[in-house]
Amino acid sequence: MSAAPAAERSGIARLRLAALYAGGFLGPFGGGVTASMLPELGADLGLSPSAASASLTAYLLPFALLMLVSGTLGQRWGAARTVRVAYVAYVVFSLLGAVAGAGWLFLGARALQGAANAFTTPLLLASLAAATPPERLGRSLGVYGSLQAAGMTFAPLVGGLAAEVDWRLAFVGVAVVAALLAVAGLPADPPADPGDRPRLRDAWRPSVLRLGLVAGLAWGALGGLSFLVALRVEDAFALGAGLRGALLTAFGVAGLLTARLVGAGVDRLGPRVVVRLGALAAAVLVTAIGLLPSVFAVAAVWALAGAAAQLVLVGVNALVLRGGTAGGVSVVQALRFLGAAAAPAVFLAPYHLSPVAAFGLAGVLLAGAAALVPRR
Repeated sequence: MSAAPAAERSGIARLRLAALYAGGFLGPFGGGVTASMLPELGADLGLSPSAASASLTAYLLPFALLMLVSGTLGQRWGAARTVRVAYVAYVVFSLLGAVAGAGWLFLGARALQGAANAFTTPLLLASLAAATPPERLGRSLGVYGSLQAAGMTFAPLVGGLAAEVDWRLAFVGVAVVAALLAVAGLPADPPADPGDRPRLRDAWRPSVLRLGLVAGLAWGALGGLSFLVALRVEDAFALGAGLRGALLTAFGVAGLLTARLVGAGVDRLGPRVVVRLGALAAAVLVTAIGLLPSVFAVAAVWALAGAAAQLVLVGVNALVLRGGTAGGVSVVQALRFLGAAAAPAVFLAPYHLSPVAAFGLAGVLLAGAAALVPRR
């Protein structure tokens, strides 16, 4: 066999691996891109402020709910085929959002975007595990986590810049990226026994549900807490919208900068230790936010919480991928995002009683997540 075909195959494999990581960026980016363009959306599509803000929920809710089953269904249909079809659907629905002339059509396009993304995220993680030696899985998940953090961090910035010209440009750009990812495909299909058809009940094993509960509690009390931090700095320090946004961005930037280091820690210390450390550190940090008398201290602590969040997320992903399938990953990720979606209902009432009570409750939930991490 000549060296040229082998080099070509190696180049294609690297391209597909890069596309897999880029897929980790696209999901949170597409979900959060409307956060900074809500006034422009409302004015252009005739939506009230509350209806325009529903563009975030419209994406997140079907994304989280469908992930309860999307990993298992994707395994049945073939991971590579499912991811390509999902990216093509993402292209179509992104363009539909770009050309929508009515609010209801735009919100429908957002819901369909979220549904399509549900069929990429768990299969991308399972494919990454299949393409990575077990002893380096933590590092690879750290890189993937850093790109997810980057997508979450830069979505409001890019969306806001696009809205300065025309908010629809952001959706066209997302569609172009999704089309390129559809062409690239996956570097490796997750391993599957051809005689064993993936079943939903296999993905809903008690061990998977326990990890899902850890992820849901932790992410609800971390990623889902940004709105509460915004309320705190506005009420306590009269911080304006721009400065509030900059402070909240520190969470994602810290996650972006530390995720690769966290991944190396997972490989060295083991994912269980890393998840417990991250959840306990986060419990102390978020509790402190309700007590700190300085906005600069709050900003620093919130940034550290972003690093602690990566300890939890990369560690949980490593645990479920080492002992499960794409279906298990799918369930854990679904419960993670459902935890974030439940955060306003959980924390708003205690906050109105006392900020200390609300952030203290978040700390208790994070300590509970640490206690739920399996011993082995």
